Amino acid sequence: MSVNVLVSSFNPFPTVSLRVHKETDVSSIFSLLTEKYPSFPSSCDFSFSLTSGVPVDSTSLFTSLDEEEGFISLRITPKLLGGKGGFGSQLRAAGGRMSSQKTNNNDSCRDLSGRRLSTVKEAKKLAAYLEAEPDRKKAIIEARKAKIEALERQLGIEPSTGKEAKVSTLKRRLDDTEFLEQSKEIVDSVKNAVAAGLLKKKKLKTDHLSTKSPSAPLHKNAETTATQATTTTPA
Repeated sequence: MSVNVLVSSFNPFPTVSLRVHKETDVSSIFSLLTEKYPSFPSSCDFSFSLTSGVPVDSTSLFTSLDEEEGFISLRITPKLLGGKGGFGSQLRAAGGRMSSQKTNNNDSCRDLSGRRLSTVKEAKKLAAYLEAEPDRKKAIIEARKAKIEALERQLGIEPSTGKEAKVSTLKRRLDDTEFLEQSKEIVDSVKNAVAAGLLKKKKLKTDHLSTKSPSAPLHKNAETTATQATTTTPA
């Protein structure tokens, strides 16, 4: 006795109706499909299920399947090869990293009086800073005093114990002859340069006056000639 089997597969193969014997197993569907569609893949691993989603073993007989309205509906789905797994461990590792980066910053929260916790912390820091101000000033004064005493010892000055410091009687003499000669040469060169500049300026002034003086008589003679010409002109 035979039964009609409505087989739905995957694209590009359409749904097809096949007539098979009830005493055959479900896996015989492959031979019928390859006869009807030669390009149907026969080397892949497939799974069978009813239209309701209930899986069907490939060794099951069609007589064991429920027949509805004279036919049996089967669905063929190719099995996908899975990976090696490890996705759960990756999720746990990512969760551990996220929890390690989580901060407990509650500065934006408010206390019962309505003030933000960040404001309260800043007020406490300011109070502690003002309380430690005298100690900081004292440390600065002591450091400055120690520095001054070290400089006084280097200069041969007795460290001041009162208001005034006493200069020690230790005298020093500069015996660097090369330095003294260079200083003398520099002073002499500066003096010579200044003297040369003054002489040059004086000479330029004298030359300017000497070139300017002859033009005055010429101008005077021109005025005299113009006056004579005016007096000799007939009325």
